[in-house]
Amino acid sequence: MTGFALGVEQEQWCGQLRALAADRLRPLADKGEPGRVNRPLLAALGELGLLERVFTSGALELCLLRESLAYGCTEAETALALQGLGAHPVLRSGTPQQRERWLPQVRAGRAVAAFALSEPGAGSDAAALALEAVRDGGGTADGGGGWRLSGEKCWISNAPEADFYTVFARTGEGPAAKGVTAFLVPADRPGLSGEPLDMLSPHPIGRLSFDGVPVGPQDLLGEPGRGFRVAMDTLNLFRPSVGAFAVGMARAALDATLAYTGARRAFGGVLGDLQAVGHRVAEMATRTEAARLLVYAAAGAYDAGSADVPRRSAMAKLLATETAQYVVDHAVQLHGAVALQRGHLLEHLYREVRAPRIYEGASEVQRTIIAKELYR
Repeated sequence: MTGFALGVEQEQWCGQLRALAADRLRPLADKGEPGRVNRPLLAALGELGLLERVFTSGALELCLLRESLAYGCTEAETALALQGLGAHPVLRSGTPQQRERWLPQVRAGRAVAAFALSEPGAGSDAAALALEAVRDGGGTADGGGGWRLSGEKCWISNAPEADFYTVFARTGEGPAAKGVTAFLVPADRPGLSGEPLDMLSPHPIGRLSFDGVPVGPQDLLGEPGRGFRVAMDTLNLFRPSVGAFAVGMARAALDATLAYTGARRAFGGVLGDLQAVGHRVAEMATRTEAARLLVYAAAGAYDAGSADVPRRSAMAKLLATETAQYVVDHAVQLHGAVALQRGHLLEHLYREVRAPRIYEGASEVQRTIIAKELYR
């Protein structure tokens, strides 16, 4: 990328991804059950080499990947992103044995990963999590001392169908974030159970219960008491690409609106001839482009190792998700009742676009991060 323009090869790749999402992935998504993990879709993402790109790409390439897939198939984008979110801590902080056991399966779309941070009382305030890891004097399967996990996680994407979870628990080395440890917990561990939640958005989300789930030193992701850093390292990478997901939805809604208002006849002409409609579409396009550029700038800063990544990532996620909500809402309004029919693209986007303003740090959290970084 030079300045704020994508190169020719990048634009061509994005176009190929949009076509792939519409032609190859959308049919598989349509066959899936809302609220359930779509394993055939994941397998296709693996076969096409797209899951591999999640783990080998820089932040900008990840943004282009997520934006392009979101334009043509939000379910494919979300399935891909959740694999990255759940397995990125294994890539960055896992042991060689953990990486060898799980990452090839995740890349192939054969193992489903999940990122288990949020709790009923610790959503936006992630440092307040209460899932307890108590030292287990009885030892673990490898003969070393371990912990027992007790508590609950909630609003966990891919739960309860994931094959393993990146779990953050309180081990008590210090107060708040300083006493959190990250663990890799396979789904078949005794004492671990879950149930799906019926949510507005169609991707799988559930609740997990930990009833003395045993974990040992071999399950650590990083060092005890350093788990919050593992979580933030993951979120700083994925926050700009959440913005890219939002931009992809906004662009899809904008293009649908241009096509509709440019052809729909009303009041003696087409809707696009009405100044009120044209001005609204112009605002939608301007906000979308501004959000897109901010996402790319944040991703570029991450790839360059800039010190201001937390601020830029927060700005990108904030602006892009709020913009996508605005654009999709106005697209529905300009389409009228047709956009409210179940199965319409905009009806689908209207349900999809709301959640990104909350997950991986709500908009209010992003504003808090930005303010703290500005006053630092």
